[in-house]
Amino acid sequence: MYCRQLVVLVGGRGTRLGKLAENCPKPLMKITEQKVFLDYFLESAVRQGFRDVLLLAGHLGEQVQSRYDHASIGGAHISVVIEPEPRGTGGAFAFVRDRLASTFIAANGDTLFDTNIRAVDAALHGSPDTLGVLALRKVENAGRFGSVNVDGDGRILSFQEKTAESEGQPGLINGGIYALRLEAIDRLKHFPSSIEADLFPQLASEGRLRGVESSGYFLDIGLPETYSRAVTELPARKRPVLFLDRDGVLNHDHGYVHAQDRWEWVPGAIRTIKAANDAGYAVVVVTNQAGIARGYYDECDVWKLHHAVQKELYRHGAFVDAFYYSPYHKDAVHEPYRVQAALDRKPGGAMIQRAFRQMNLSREGAFLLGDQESDVDAATSAGISGYRFPGGDLYEWFATLPHSQPIVSESRI
Repeated sequence: MYCRQLVVLVGGRGTRLGKLAENCPKPLMKITEQKVFLDYFLESAVRQGFRDVLLLAGHLGEQVQSRYDHASIGGAHISVVIEPEPRGTGGAFAFVRDRLASTFIAANGDTLFDTNIRAVDAALHGSPDTLGVLALRKVENAGRFGSVNVDGDGRILSFQEKTAESEGQPGLINGGIYALRLEAIDRLKHFPSSIEADLFPQLASEGRLRGVESSGYFLDIGLPETYSRAVTELPARKRPVLFLDRDGVLNHDHGYVHAQDRWEWVPGAIRTIKAANDAGYAVVVVTNQAGIARGYYDECDVWKLHHAVQKELYRHGAFVDAFYYSPYHKDAVHEPYRVQAALDRKPGGAMIQRAFRQMNLSREGAFLLGDQESDVDAATSAGISGYRFPGGDLYEWFATLPHSQPIVSESRI
């Protein structure tokens, strides 16, 4: 199992921002002429496979509704519910209780924590007695937020409120992203209430709350100076990227693999993907699929297989950001699949270049893993490093590569 629903709190007033947030909800504060803060949050989150996004609005909620209701971002359908009166974060979830899935991801829309949400999700589903899992972030000044105390197994023991004494002290904080069971929301009986102040301490005292730590990019816009950072940093951010060939790297190449029953994972492949996810890298698969051109299967078969692969990865707390495939070949049985063969297929770098253009990826530190010399040639053609996988356990080999060290050093597997 895995969570399919993302529920985002977007009713914040932004009182500490003063006149900056006087006429709009805090998550809708403008970053560029075209984009607001919430756009960046949603783009970061939906790349991890969420297709049902529910925005819980309050203060000036009509603005949220006008911008997002029935919109689509990255393949995710967005709907907006406006709470009729403020009843705290707990009250917001209780108000939409009938629309919540049995397990779901919740998040604060005024904070961008670029973390592996699927790892938080997997931690919830891997622990049946746990009612909630929090994404935790280590910061240099936990005093501004209040800190979280965790044992060696990731179980949250208690919360420490922000105090003058804790100002300037490092520690773990609640990163504003949670995997929750509906049963947890049903614990809330009195309103207004706060899931942070009323629910989470109760679950922690019962041993039913866990945390997953990440060092991913973190920024909330609760203060004028952090909003100013957002305006400067967010438009310039580019994600580092790991490119992967498919057949022979992720799965054993049995020849024209196009169905789930023929997919066999290479040892260490899921671990490699999850390590890259945990380190904040985009993971992009680039694969030649000449079987389409030859008429052995069609593009729909490839889409179905990749969907099944994603579902398996979600269950392990991992995900692929995008699959790029080339259906072309010079011997294609249909002319449309023949004309692009020389341009699109590896050893050409067209798929890699397309990913850079479409996904806002950083070329710095980008690299590719393949099992053929043509994969390495494609990387070279695109101006990045490529490595040829000799077989065996993918992660064990991957961990020896110089380009992998930033990923391996962040891995929590």
